[in-house]
Amino acid sequence: MLVKSRAIVLHALPYRENSLIVTLYTENSGRISCLVNSARGGKSGNKAALLQPLFILEAEYYQQKNRDLQRMKEVRLLYPYHSVPFDVVKSAQVMFLAEVLYKLIREEESNPGIYSFLENAFLFLDNMTAGKANFHLWFMVRFTEWAGIGPYLKEGTEGWFDLKKGVVSPHEPLHPFYMDRETTSIFRKISGLNIEELDKLSINQEVRNMLTGKLLEYYHLHFENLGNFRSLAVLQEVFQW
Repeated sequence: MLVKSRAIVLHALPYRENSLIVTLYTENSGRISCLVNSARGGKSGNKAALLQPLFILEAEYYQQKNRDLQRMKEVRLLYPYHSVPFDVVKSAQVMFLAEVLYKLIREEESNPGIYSFLENAFLFLDNMTAGKANFHLWFMVRFTEWAGIGPYLKEGTEGWFDLKKGVVSPHEPLHPFYMDRETTSIFRKISGLNIEELDKLSINQEVRNMLTGKLLEYYHLHFENLGNFRSLAVLQEVFQW
């Protein structure tokens, strides 16, 4: 069956001489992997340039049930980014978040709500100026809801966020999987911010790295086999400049 869908690139892997295996999150089919023949050089028009992390596409592919790998017919850029490829902070965030989503999203079923959230968030990032350094934190906090592990942050409760239980505890947990009081306070603040309000969040590099690490730890505790995030080192290095 030939399917046309909006799609977001999560991962691309070279295959043979000039092809790619691309993992997409699509509006119509959820997560899919496609073989893109002749993607690099030659008469292809260099399709590989379109298949960069979190690029937003219109993809046309042959979908067959019970097959792990679909075949791409056509692909075109739907919304060209104006700043993401040229802004070192945004580029590092996109690389990191693409890896996060590649490891977290496993459903091969359509979920227009998730797709809409992703597309709108990344288009907003492309237009951001103030507050862009904290976009990945806001995104990771908000995506917990879509991932089914949204935290319970009862208003007025102060203390330590328990990563295992997903709640704020008034007492320091006896296990090591929690956020300290300062990080919990910032976590709570981010969870209540709209994306347009990120310019109001003022935190330093140390706190940003701490919260990034704790959010990854939260995901690790609730999803199996996530492994290491290789792009995390690049993200942290960028914020040291």
